[in-house]
Amino acid sequence: MRMQFVESAGVALGAIWAAKLRSFMTVLGNVVAVTSIIAVVSLIQGLNASVKDAILNQAGADSFNIQQYPITRTDEEFDAVRSNPRITLQDLRAIDRFDSDAIGAVMADSTGRGRVTYRDRSIEDTRIQGVSPDYANFSTFDAERGRLMSPIEVRTARPVAVLGWQTADRLFGSQADPLDRIVQIEGVHFRVVGVSAKRGAVLGASQDEFAIIPLAQHQMIFGSRRSMSISVKPRDLSRIEQAEEDATLALRVARRLRPRDADDFGIFTSDTILDLYHSATNGIFAVLVGVVALSLVVGGIVIMNIMLMVVTERTREIGLRKALGARRSDIMAQMLTESVTLSVFGGVIGTFFGSAIAVTIARLTPVPASIEIWSVALGIGVTALVGLFFGLYPAMRAARLDPIEALRRE
Repeated sequence: MRMQFVESAGVALGAIWAAKLRSFMTVLGNVVAVTSIIAVVSLIQGLNASVKDAILNQAGADSFNIQQYPITRTDEEFDAVRSNPRITLQDLRAIDRFDSDAIGAVMADSTGRGRVTYRDRSIEDTRIQGVSPDYANFSTFDAERGRLMSPIEVRTARPVAVLGWQTADRLFGSQADPLDRIVQIEGVHFRVVGVSAKRGAVLGASQDEFAIIPLAQHQMIFGSRRSMSISVKPRDLSRIEQAEEDATLALRVARRLRPRDADDFGIFTSDTILDLYHSATNGIFAVLVGVVALSLVVGGIVIMNIMLMVVTERTREIGLRKALGARRSDIMAQMLTESVTLSVFGGVIGTFFGSAIAVTIARLTPVPASIEIWSVALGIGVTALVGLFFGLYPAMRAARLDPIEALRRE
């Protein structure tokens, strides 16, 4: 069996090599199809990975977030929660004082946009985040240089700040050390105590332009009526569901909600946000890949037509082989091997071009790309199936030829 396959493969490869130009034109459809599929899938995978990293950096994988509104998908759903009360420090204290052994840390934060200035350098529309004392317990905050603000500094509203990597770079450049320098945030002076590690960008939007200050200072700058959110970290990640239940109960008791009343707040985890992103984009991505994959069908039809022509051209050759003892299975194996080889050859070339296009787009644009091994294997595997499927009819037609009639044909 193995020798038959090797012999059939040798005959098929010899026939392909004898008509190099026709073979290349035959697989051109598969080359275009696989190039498009690999490029699109790589860009989609890169985008998904980039968005996932950004969500985990912002929301944190080891905590959940409580906000004024839950997820709403229609105007009717939003109308039902429009009157939800703002998240306040009283809600923070209610959760903090709740007798729960599952909750490890609770933090309130509020975000605004403002100007950050150092001497003659100024950055407009910078994200300014005010945080409560427990913020340092959450993994989304770090200080690559210097240190984080201490709980006492945050509690007493000291004018100190931690800058994002790009904010510090734009204000101070590579020459000056930002630590212990005085910057102005919306005209208020703050001493820089730390600089966060570089996080990169998502679709061209920098994740490193921000300043973190004590929540009380933030409220003095932007007003105390601005809505905030609460982050809750469980003592152990395996107890995150219990922590969610305890935080929910604490807020319901503090807000005096009756048993039948719906929650007047929303709880978000990183998985919740990722599920929302995937539900919004999976359908679009599936249609996009499906439309691109239609070109594989076109490539398969081209291969079938060429193989039918090959059968016609090589009728005498097939008849001679059958007269010399070749069985139907031998003829079918030869034709199928030729069809699959052509198709896979196009898949390999298309994989190379698709990967090159994805990498080029990622380097020249903000759109990220991620070339996965499974997508490469899938692309080549699908082309093999296309060659097998669309080569089956020509192979069966060749195998059914009568050797006497085939030898008579000119």
